[in-house]
Amino acid sequence: MGEPAIFVTGAAAGIGRATALLFAARGYHVGAYDLDEPGLERLAAEITAAGGSARTGVLDVTDAAQWRARLAEFHSATGRLDILVNNAGVLRAGAFESIDQAAYDRIVAVNLGGVIAGTRAAFEYLRDTPGAQVVNLCSASAVYGQAELAGYGATKAAVRNLTEALDLEWHRHDIRVLAIWPLFVATGMLAGVRTASTRSLGVRLTADEVAEGIWRATRRRGPLPRVHYSIGAQAKVLAAAGKYAPNQLVRAVNRIITRAR
Repeated sequence: MGEPAIFVTGAAAGIGRATALLFAARGYHVGAYDLDEPGLERLAAEITAAGGSARTGVLDVTDAAQWRARLAEFHSATGRLDILVNNAGVLRAGAFESIDQAAYDRIVAVNLGGVIAGTRAAFEYLRDTPGAQVVNLCSASAVYGQAELAGYGATKAAVRNLTEALDLEWHRHDIRVLAIWPLFVATGMLAGVRTASTRSLGVRLTADEVAEGIWRATRRRGPLPRVHYSIGAQAKVLAAAGKYAPNQLVRAVNRIITRAR
């Protein structure tokens, strides 16, 4: 069937771009999709110059018809869909009541609605590709709700639930669904974001480190593969605390991190 194929959303910059470059360098045919067409052109040129292969297209992840069209085009060219990476996302930070309703509607539409629409549209291609995988970008900020990130964290917590449900439901189709959990990553999404938690914890991860984490996670196969993959020491500590520590302790730690009174 030829080289394996990966479809990445939000690929023009940040984690999506780093993931596209890494997988192209390691033998994947990359489908890179975003609203930023010039950014996609630069990405494709870099992949091609390095000897890789890529296909790009403009995609608004909130538009189910666009999802169907882009996936059909990609599958027509590749004949397979080994990995779907739901990376596209938007973030607004600040006091909950200070963010307008339109911004919240957009956060939910992109971060949750986009994942649902894309994963649903991709099902038939994933089902027909042996060992296919879906990678959903979550966030360690959603392990326990964080002040100033309420709307964003809520969508990522919902994506976690969706990931777990589909990993169970689609096991019979040989489709693995997993979640990647970084904390704060030095990308354009965090440009200008100054919350108590970013000041307390810092922005310590790079997009390349997250891309490498995605690569490692998608290599993990077997009878009982993990669903959740925390990226970076801070995210691993938060995930462990959320899983094993008493709820009141986790809440107290988050109050300290976010300086919530």
